[in-house]
Amino acid sequence: MRIYISVDMEGITGVAAGKHVQPGEKDYDRFRRLMTQDANAAIEGALEAGATEAVVSDGHGPMTNLLVEELHPEARLISGSNKLLCQMEGIDGGFDAAFFVGYHQREGGGDGILNHTLVGKIVYEVRLNGEPADEAAINAATAGAFSVPVALVTGDSAVCADASRRLPGVVVAPVKEPVDRTVGLSLTPSRAHALIRARAADAVRAVRDGGVKPYRPATPVTFEVDFKRTAPAHMATLFPGVERRGPRTIAITDPDYVRAFKLFWGCLIVGMAASEGLF
Repeated sequence: MRIYISVDMEGITGVAAGKHVQPGEKDYDRFRRLMTQDANAAIEGALEAGATEAVVSDGHGPMTNLLVEELHPEARLISGSNKLLCQMEGIDGGFDAAFFVGYHQREGGGDGILNHTLVGKIVYEVRLNGEPADEAAINAATAGAFSVPVALVTGDSAVCADASRRLPGVVVAPVKEPVDRTVGLSLTPSRAHALIRARAADAVRAVRDGGVKPYRPATPVTFEVDFKRTAPAHMATLFPGVERRGPRTIAITDPDYVRAFKLFWGCLIVGMAASEGLF
């Protein structure tokens, strides 16, 4: 059984403040080590339950956070940020299940720790077929386009609750509870890793038993993005197929989810570059 593991950082054990996840800050190296350890716990649980392969994609910020020298020796790592599928680079129909480790709540969804949606600097809200969507939902639909179910989500209790509501049969491992966007009540690493390991094993068994199903939004799929400023919406119209629905809002509709996602992701990249002027 092949497992694809997408790892973000805001939902990692102990993370509570922006400085914990920003390269160059004094606590960053501590938390990238904890990020690697959370990923390792998921890998260990999957292997113990019979998985045969794990491919890990670093999905936070520059996407060069995970320490390859400390990653489980049975895993392989996708590192670097020029990824056409963003946090899901490398996913294909050859995987039996996907795990999301260290995920977080969408911006505006509540008081989830460090809540945001993909590019927090410019994105206020993303809607998938009219419903506000977090990164877990967006990425689960990418996996679903390749018939891969999401079997495990770890992070704070807020993102786990939304995943449980939306993703059929998913197993969750809440390692902390949000008090405020920058305040969390976290398990210690030893307890959190034991939880992730056990839930990862449960997830593999659930996949084997047929209890986890791919998440597939109805097609044609429509992405709507509300930006925080007007410039990204303006510049996104460089791309054919992008409709500007308001000063800060764009929409993309396509019968193919992966094609729609790539255009959506391209709009965010251009929007980020253009938010303060390209040159």
